[in-house]
Amino acid sequence: MRQLTVSDYADRISLHRPYVPTTLQGLTNPALVLRVLQELTLVLQKSGIKDVRELDSDEQRTLLDSAITVLPPGFLSDNGKSALDTLLSAECQSQSITDVSELAPFLKIGDTKVVLWRGDITTLKADAIVNAANSQLLGCFLPQHKCIDNAIHNRAGVQLREDCDVIIQLQGGEEPTGEAKITRGYNLPAKYVIHTVGPIVQGNVTKESEQLLAASYQHILDITQEVKDARSVALCAISTGVFGYPIEQATPVAINTVAKWLKANPGKLDTIVFNVFSERDYDVYQSELEEFVCKN
Repeated sequence: MRQLTVSDYADRISLHRPYVPTTLQGLTNPALVLRVLQELTLVLQKSGIKDVRELDSDEQRTLLDSAITVLPPGFLSDNGKSALDTLLSAECQSQSITDVSELAPFLKIGDTKVVLWRGDITTLKADAIVNAANSQLLGCFLPQHKCIDNAIHNRAGVQLREDCDVIIQLQGGEEPTGEAKITRGYNLPAKYVIHTVGPIVQGNVTKESEQLLAASYQHILDITQEVKDARSVALCAISTGVFGYPIEQATPVAINTVAKWLKANPGKLDTIVFNVFSERDYDVYQSELEEFVCKN
């Protein structure tokens, strides 16, 4: 299997070109949902749904997310993508978006602001957000699964899966643990999505698991330097969900790896956000960051 650099795939996915979606005018959100669903008749019929018009608008919107989750790369037509982009763009604009440049720092490392923030990473306006991906790199294929991989792909649009498929095809195999790849963010507030596969922990955390988790954070930060306009990055708590890495043991690895990188690369990033979703995870990060401040 070939180990890819950013330059190996950047042109194939138009990485350095700002995404400008082709949008449709004059259609309401429910009409856009129905237009995309009508392209997916065969997919829906396999699930036993014969006529989506029998569902109410909320049920249709939920069904659309489920359908997107299972679509193979390249399934939607250009018209279907335009309808979906129009919908996702409108939904994004109606959300409460958080600009990471306006968040108060927990601490600073050199000139880089380090932030702890709890919330939905798909609502962050950052130059890059991190996706905790699986080794297929194509997103989660489980409808309505409450994972970050699913959330990011569903809010970005189907182009994200298409880009990841290009990368996997060029690479000739699944994504190795501890590596990172970067794509555009499409309909997300973030310009880029950085995908990494963290280690799976079953039982005790091993030294190899620690090294692989640190490698994920290291490669994420390294890859920000391969695009000219990535000055802020939001990091999720890699491997701490279904991958089984205990949050109490993963957090110091994340903080220490990021701190080491920032000290070795002064002035390269303006803002780092440690993003968590649960109150418990927030408390763990807060405690570890306070301990880091005391020691440094």
